[in-house]
Amino acid sequence: MTHDWPVLDWPAWRETALHLQLMTQIVGKVRLACTPWQNHGWHVPLYVTPRGLTTSPIPWHDTSFQIDFDLAEHRLEIVAGSETHGLELACGSIAGFYGAVMEALAALGIDCRISTLPNELPDPVRFPDDHRQRPYDAEAVARFHAALVHADRIFKRFRTGFLGKASPVHFFWGSFDLAVTRFSGRRAPLHPGGVPGLPDAVTREAYSHEVSSAGFWPGNDAWPHAAFYSYAYPARAGFADATVAPAAAEFEPGLGEYLLAYDAVRAAADPGAAVMDFLQSTYGAAADLGNWDRAALECALGEPRRPRAVA
Repeated sequence: MTHDWPVLDWPAWRETALHLQLMTQIVGKVRLACTPWQNHGWHVPLYVTPRGLTTSPIPWHDTSFQIDFDLAEHRLEIVAGSETHGLELACGSIAGFYGAVMEALAALGIDCRISTLPNELPDPVRFPDDHRQRPYDAEAVARFHAALVHADRIFKRFRTGFLGKASPVHFFWGSFDLAVTRFSGRRAPLHPGGVPGLPDAVTREAYSHEVSSAGFWPGNDAWPHAAFYSYAYPARAGFADATVAPAAAEFEPGLGEYLLAYDAVRAAADPGAAVMDFLQSTYGAAADLGNWDRAALECALGEPRRPRAVA
């Protein structure tokens, strides 16, 4: 195909991906430590930018600061007022990166203490104790960022077609995925918890209300393929057997969600349309089986400079 959706090969860049994930966890935990709690953990994610990922402004006493991953120049920029401290994103240890971030924050007058244990990863090692030398494949990181930019753009357009409560499009550093979530407006059954590396209180608050959630992740050891996903909580009877689009989408019982392989998207004549079909059809299945008030919750997709018509 002639489109610019890059190749993403999880096994080929696994070590770099895990390195980058741990770096985003350190930065994300800084935001978590300094920001008042918001519903569903919406105060902790990062956001996609044309050059990488950002925390957005983080409150600090009577001012704020911001941390940006520049994945074009492969630098971390910490900005507070007129001062900026930059770090190179490169091969090295997580202990070294953690120490450099803490030193840069201290130099800016920010005394931030974070939990040093990684989240949602098997056999976690505390950041200061992780001296393993890790690779950093800049080209693979740039490809991942390009894929995130595509997903972010499509997710944001999908979000405009919903009048009810919906999350921002945001990047969760624990699970290393970009996500967007719609809510029915009704309370959900108490979540059983049990998510590895995530406190049950956090999980239960995140799923306090009925959701249809979709996202994109680059793969992991359990599923070593980049994919778009969609799930519902609570999942209603029949959800796994729903008719969804495109034809390449499949329900994965072990994960409890629909998957659309990233490679199938790249192979589509119109990758963006394939992703939008996936988002719309899986949400529709969740909403219909959950008896959501779709007439009240939905609207046409937004268009630039055109206010939504109100009768």
